[in-house]
Amino acid sequence: MGSSADPLSSFFGKPLAVVNVGLAAFAESMEEQNIAVVDVDWQPPPADVPRLVRTKSGVMIDEANAEAVRRIMSGRPAIVGLGVARDVIPGMTDNMILHAGPPITWERMCGPTRGAVMGALVYEGLAETPEDSAAMVERGEIVFDPCHHHHAVGPMAGVVSPSMPVWIVENLEYGNRAYCTLNEGLGKVLRYGAYGEEVYKRLHWMADDLYPTLADAVELSGPIDLRGMIAQALHMGDECHNRNRAGTSLLLRALGPSLARTCADQERLAQVIEFIDKNDHFFLNLSMPAGKAMLEPAERIEGSTIITVMARNGTDFGIRLAGDPDRWFIAPAGVVEGLYLPGFTAEDANPDIGDSTITETAGFGGFAMAAAPAIASFIGGTAQDAINTTREMYEICFAEHEHFSIPALEFRGTPVGMDVRLIRETGILPKLNTGIAHKTPGIGMVGAGVLRAPEQCFIDAFEAVKSW
Repeated sequence: MGSSADPLSSFFGKPLAVVNVGLAAFAESMEEQNIAVVDVDWQPPPADVPRLVRTKSGVMIDEANAEAVRRIMSGRPAIVGLGVARDVIPGMTDNMILHAGPPITWERMCGPTRGAVMGALVYEGLAETPEDSAAMVERGEIVFDPCHHHHAVGPMAGVVSPSMPVWIVENLEYGNRAYCTLNEGLGKVLRYGAYGEEVYKRLHWMADDLYPTLADAVELSGPIDLRGMIAQALHMGDECHNRNRAGTSLLLRALGPSLARTCADQERLAQVIEFIDKNDHFFLNLSMPAGKAMLEPAERIEGSTIITVMARNGTDFGIRLAGDPDRWFIAPAGVVEGLYLPGFTAEDANPDIGDSTITETAGFGGFAMAAAPAIASFIGGTAQDAINTTREMYEICFAEHEHFSIPALEFRGTPVGMDVRLIRETGILPKLNTGIAHKTPGIGMVGAGVLRAPEQCFIDAFEAVKSW
């Protein structure tokens, strides 16, 4: 064959493009020889997983799942207002702090969640210092509950305290509502577990200036369609989880006229517009409650194996099923592989955290990464990785979305309706993209990346379905 830097290409007579399925060592060998390789993360499916067709009570599971995804896709989430958490979130009390993920006690909370709780209590004026906040909690003066137990969602630590302003999103098709705080931006922010004067100052400005300005604008504009906005953002390069630049721009465009008509203080108006414009993630705190509002009508459909909640609290990863929405199936939260901000490494990272996986659960977010090739610059990987992820997620979803589509895949509908049966049958675990918080309270964001959901919660959920 003669000498060549690429002996395999010389042997075959033309450049090689290799698809590697599940053998990491083989992919590494190809890369060492400068051969283009598409590495597919795959393992053989479990051999002992039965196909569940009907429940013991006689319900046809496919029929139940078809109804669940019909309800999800027919949902019409819209912004209908803003309010103060204690006044609008069902069951919220003055001594309650809501958090992301499944239920957890203070003793088991991770650093970012503890940091966000401590910061929130200082922000509320209930404590002078983070240390005082911790003492309050240890005396049993604060009640904790998951956001999901109150029709709410929270990114990262997900902390909602009583006086925080929240978006009110209503599913106009079914009448149910969902709630979420306003997005602070990236970096040293409360939702990543940071606290300190700059964090409190921003939160108070958001409550005192941003919130009433937005509330007045929404009151004048009337309901703002979020399903259409998400669909359009997917066509503009977002996936509406870790890339929200288009969604934020569309929101500002929709609110602009009403903001101008209702805010007489021109400097405050300029600050509000500037804050939203400089925060590409502002729309995340609307795409999340939109997803929650679309998913809740699918709950309590007897026999449905569709996942309606997938959330993490930085310690545990939990899911809930449409057919049994009051029960959490829980596994340890995973470790994120990603890109880190300067000065930080994987040693600093907290395990996976946040309710933002409601986006994947609702049929966009990481499952729609093929719509957002630029996501690679934020979480690592390549544009091809984004396409591969979406193609793979079709294998574990019951349907393709009627309203959300992906231009790069010939406008194919996004994967929607994670079916715990398909996850077990194929051995494919949901692939997520996410931010990374520092494991120590008070520091904040350190990076972003991707990971697979932990397997055990899906195994346990599948075993439960077998007993229905």
